[in-house]
Amino acid sequence: MTSKTGLATALVAAIVAAVVSAATVLVVWRGAPGIVDAAGGSMNKKQVEDIVHDYLTKNPEILVAMTTELDRRQQEVQDAEQNKAISDNADALFRSAKSYTAGNPDGDVTVVEFFDYNCSYCRRALPDVVKLVDNDDKVRVVLKELPIFGEDSEDAAKGALAAKLQGKYFEMHQQLFSAPGKANKEKVLRIANELGLDVPQLEKDMESKEVQEALEEAHNLARELGLQGTPLYLIGDRTIPGAPDDLYDQLVENVASVRKDGCKADC
Repeated sequence: MTSKTGLATALVAAIVAAVVSAATVLVVWRGAPGIVDAAGGSMNKKQVEDIVHDYLTKNPEILVAMTTELDRRQQEVQDAEQNKAISDNADALFRSAKSYTAGNPDGDVTVVEFFDYNCSYCRRALPDVVKLVDNDDKVRVVLKELPIFGEDSEDAAKGALAAKLQGKYFEMHQQLFSAPGKANKEKVLRIANELGLDVPQLEKDMESKEVQEALEEAHNLARELGLQGTPLYLIGDRTIPGAPDDLYDQLVENVASVRKDGCKADC
């Protein structure tokens, strides 16, 4: 190795170790286009590329370190953005009268669930959510209808919110998930009749301003949070996307974490 390449290699090694980017060559070339050797000469772009390639080939663990650091920084940015979105919308997320709250209304930790009645993962998760409510008398669960699977889902969401006005939301909620068949208006009316609700009034309430405002609030919150699908669980400022097999355990663990350490966001 010549004095020129030796000096350049040392410089490139330091730069590569510090820069978290796949565009290492571009950063090196634009940031320091005249890498100078001891004799005062400079290196061209091809020489820099060769040295970077050689260095990374001989030290591939640096790429792992770079990727790990990039992931860490990206996660920090995402967490900060999420915490801001949660804080900015805390009242609508955790304390809105438009949403139904299961469990202890004065509970010390709030779990928010966004769901669609025709979402198979939401249906699978229902027993875990009910189990949490049954087993923890200090938790409150705020349910947010987010009908993303079309008109039938929207009718089901409207039906549940209309049942809330007659004091039978949670019964309707559970039946819409557990009873056979697709969740739609026909199913809503059948369940409403079984629950002894005033069906004509429920149909009227399904189109009410109050129900529409609840759906609009949930859609707006989902947009603010960047929600990509259902279900999504917020436990304070912690999130669980989807319905993992150990959902109940994750819910319990996150509730305990919020109880112990609080939230970085306003929750």
